[in-house]
Amino acid sequence: MTLPRLSIQFHDAAEPLRDRAPSHDEDGNTLSDFMVLIPDLKRKPQNLINSTINELHLALAHFDHAVVFAEFNIRLNLLWVSVRPIQGVRFEIVGAIQERVPEAKLVSHI
Repeated sequence: MTLPRLSIQFHDAAEPLRDRAPSHDEDGNTLSDFMVLIPDLKRKPQNLINSTINELHLALAHFDHAVVFAEFNIRLNLLWVSVRPIQGVRFEIVGAIQERVPEAKLVSHI
């Protein structure tokens, strides 16, 4: 699988996430994945949705050395992030997200 050109993407896609999210980086190293839930975001006014997505993007942009893929699914209120195998980076990223979006909850990491 080729890596996406952009590190961070925020859009809904037609194909399943398992077909879009990379499992290995360009050097063949296995990537780690985690999910962050933003409860009830899809029910908020559009300006708050846009603001939250912008805050997520800003938080993730500080970790462009680690984040290989990120996608927010508004229907599920779920952010999926694939990162390089860097010790502790998942929790640093989640902490940065929670600073900008306090209601964000880490729901799974692999």
